[in-house]
Amino acid sequence: MSEAPVAPPTASAERTDGIDLLLRPPQPRAGWRLLPARVAAMCAVELQKLRHDRTELYTRAVQPALWLLIFGQTFTRIKAIPTDGIPYVDYLAPGIIAQSAMFIAIFYGIQIIWERDAGILNKLLVTPTPRSALITGKAFAAGVKSLIQAVVVIVIAALLGVALTWNPLKLLGVAAIVVLASAFFSCLSMTIAGVVLSRDRLMGIGQAITMPLFFGSNALYPVSIMPGWLQAISRFNPLSYQVDALRGLLLGTHAHVALDLAVLLVAAVLGITAASSLLGRLAR
Repeated sequence: MSEAPVAPPTASAERTDGIDLLLRPPQPRAGWRLLPARVAAMCAVELQKLRHDRTELYTRAVQPALWLLIFGQTFTRIKAIPTDGIPYVDYLAPGIIAQSAMFIAIFYGIQIIWERDAGILNKLLVTPTPRSALITGKAFAAGVKSLIQAVVVIVIAALLGVALTWNPLKLLGVAAIVVLASAFFSCLSMTIAGVVLSRDRLMGIGQAITMPLFFGSNALYPVSIMPGWLQAISRFNPLSYQVDALRGLLLGTHAHVALDLAVLLVAAVLGITAASSLLGRLAR
């Protein structure tokens, strides 16, 4: 004898299940699952700021334009710096891209101090989002801003006749290099913020280290013509690896792109780790 068919659930049972779903919040996602969402959210916030106020883009485009127009054009004429046969303005362009990105990221710690003073940071820290996810999101948001600045500099360089590549794969590599380097420098800034706990001190330290980082790299001249002590410093300067990769990708010069990418990736991870460990101290 066959069994009786199971009766379908009643309408009242369906309503009860629906009410239960409304009354019971969904289970929070694990920390590692929050990381991509946090990174995307922080990047979206930065893009919203730029959409509402583009003044920063215009003002930050002035300095790289002056470097390329005045410094680059002048040294191209006098041929004072060996550049392996390429015009000096072409040689300089990747260095100015790296410089512009670094100048944006190196003061990123000021924003996190402002968030602490406004009470935003404490609210973020009581959420289930891991601290490493918060730092990573802010670091790659700085990378997005730096990437927009890099596009501006590339456009200026193209207008000046710099022979840049337009290979899509190489441009994607350029984007990755800029974002990773900016992530490191922004984490360096947030780490310093976690130590000094003051915007004024951070501004002073940031201004003190930006120019040594710039002049202690291969952004303006080859490492081979540096004095020995400066060559040693350049080997530990992440900006040198960023510039080397950008030259190799944009100009097709000899470069160690794989090594450069690996160094910047390790530097970004170490920067995120250091900044995350000091985030709690900053919020006290």
